[in-house]
Amino acid sequence: MSTNTLQYKVGLTVLRAEHMGMCFGVRDAITLAKREVDSRPLTVLGELVHNDTVLNDLRGRGVQFESQPDKVETEAVMITAHGASDRAKGRAEESGLKLMDATCPLVHHAHKQLRQLVKDGYPPVVLGRRGHVEVRGRTEDLAECDVVLSEEDIDALAPRQKYGVVAQSTQPIARVHEFVGYLENRFPAAEVRFVDTVCQPTKQRQSAAVELAKRSDVVLVVGGVNSNNTHELARTCREFCDEVHHVQGPGDVRSEWLPASGTLGITAGTSTPDILIDAVEDRVHQLSGGLRETSPEAQPAMA
Repeated sequence: MSTNTLQYKVGLTVLRAEHMGMCFGVRDAITLAKREVDSRPLTVLGELVHNDTVLNDLRGRGVQFESQPDKVETEAVMITAHGASDRAKGRAEESGLKLMDATCPLVHHAHKQLRQLVKDGYPPVVLGRRGHVEVRGRTEDLAECDVVLSEEDIDALAPRQKYGVVAQSTQPIARVHEFVGYLENRFPAAEVRFVDTVCQPTKQRQSAAVELAKRSDVVLVVGGVNSNNTHELARTCREFCDEVHHVQGPGDVRSEWLPASGTLGITAGTSTPDILIDAVEDRVHQLSGGLRETSPEAQPAMA
């Protein structure tokens, strides 16, 4: 074995973020779906979670997925962890379907906060991705609601005396505060009431991702291509690390990404199962022979 090869095999340290992977809301939704499909046919309205590995496992157990209630062939249907509007639930019930609600409790809380702002007379503004299932679920019941995700979006808002602001639960809280501040400066005469609806698991994973990226030469962010919180983790990591790659699974990891020495960090979105995180790390070791750090900062995947 050459010296270069030996150094390559022992020179790479692999770190995991302190907080990463599935949150309790996602775990609970998956557990409910598995339990229900064991006793009767089940259809989930939309993607239960934004992760193909999880969805394929559920399909293998007999769970069906359908976006349109009128196309559902089972009596029992499930609302996803991202939640749904009362209007959407009503359409499903009118079709004769029996609903089970797997909405994350923190998303339920965000719905209540937005409705309260409207009740108190504050025209609603949601900081989030227009068209995302969670945002649709929050806004479809409202007569009007602005959805913004950039300063240009805020510039385009109609001047009002008041604004009631909430955020999509998976938005980075630092960016949310920046947008709220920009809104206040853009309309200085208006009263802006902000209610923080970014969920605690998202805050923990964002904070841990920052610390991981600061220590890493390369970061792998594991999660589904449709997962907003995974995209946001990757965006955050890129602010502190020059080389960041969003991977869906071990097959996406490329040997040329792995440095001969230094530190490679791994984090994952809230829909990513532990088994997939482990598989990505195993692939890194296969390609590099890197040694995993055993210090307290190197943590296993946590919910």
